[in-house]
Amino acid sequence: MHTLLNIFHLGIKELRSLSRDRVMMVLILFSFTGSVYLTATGLPGALNKAPIAVIDEDRSQLSQRIINAFYPPYFLPPVLIDQYAADPGMDTGLYTFVIDIPPDFQRDVLAGREPTIQVNVDATRMSQAYVGNGYIHNIITSEVSAFVQGHRALATLPVDLEVRARFNPNLDLAWFGSVMELVNSITMLSIVLTGAALIREREHGTIEHLLVMPLTPFEIMMAKVWSMGLVVIVVATASLVFIVEGALAVPIEGSITLFVVGMALHLFATTSMGIFLGTVARSMPQMGLLMIITLLPLEMLSGGTTPRESMPQFVQDIMLVAPTTHFVALAQAILFRGGGLGIVWPQFAALMVIGGVFFLMALSRFRKTISSMA
Repeated sequence: MHTLLNIFHLGIKELRSLSRDRVMMVLILFSFTGSVYLTATGLPGALNKAPIAVIDEDRSQLSQRIINAFYPPYFLPPVLIDQYAADPGMDTGLYTFVIDIPPDFQRDVLAGREPTIQVNVDATRMSQAYVGNGYIHNIITSEVSAFVQGHRALATLPVDLEVRARFNPNLDLAWFGSVMELVNSITMLSIVLTGAALIREREHGTIEHLLVMPLTPFEIMMAKVWSMGLVVIVVATASLVFIVEGALAVPIEGSITLFVVGMALHLFATTSMGIFLGTVARSMPQMGLLMIITLLPLEMLSGGTTPRESMPQFVQDIMLVAPTTHFVALAQAILFRGGGLGIVWPQFAALMVIGGVFFLMALSRFRKTISSMA
């Protein structure tokens, strides 16, 4: 009971110290409000408002139909330019696509000569260049075929494909992006808060006060883990309810309570990682550098950005020891697909094991650090 009271009172001290840190408070609020909302609404689709220019050397009815076929939201209204403005426009990044319709294009099409249209693509804009090239090809082909036939014919396929998209029927990227940004914010803030709490005590000299008190390293570490974890749980749950489900209108299929339990297990591992990094770093700048090399692999290779199945097998195997891999899997299963405990129990078990290992590693490192300071 005495140990539990020490852990509780030390945790309250951490919460009070955090409440006086205005920078951290702003970071917490923005990460779970503005960052989630802006990331979800700012994710571009396959092709979104791509700048396009057209060199119309034919000035015919067919060329005008092709120009009018490009419209938002896939493309910005086409800009008519001459040949001499094409290269400078692409060099300065004004246009992603430049279409050159040659002279006598309509006449050659009607004569069956198969004329060529030149499409220049700025391939430095990778997200739009590859997909946009296919869009342009389909649009031009459709317009030319409709012009030659005199009407828009519907192609009859030998096979009838019935496509049904489950869990996200409209393929809205905001549904996916908001939850994944929330998961990333949970991981980032849990590591930052616990690591910063330890470094802040070292910089302010309060760690020496703790050393002369009848406290054990376990009590000091557990106080930071539960207090910072509680902060993340509260603000993340509020973000899920008011930002993701409320402002963004993302339907949550599963149990929020079950997700919070999984989040708590995940935070047990990530807060321990924060303590470990806090013992390695000697200042907040060093902590920031360690965060870069820690967070990037956790976020990029956990399956939240790209499917794990598309990664090399050895990367998939290595990332099984990362808590974010299992947290992303259970978040997607619960929030997107409405999975219950019978579905996500392997992820829960993995997080308990990983969290226990990380906690023991962090505690061992913390004890050595405390001993050297004493």
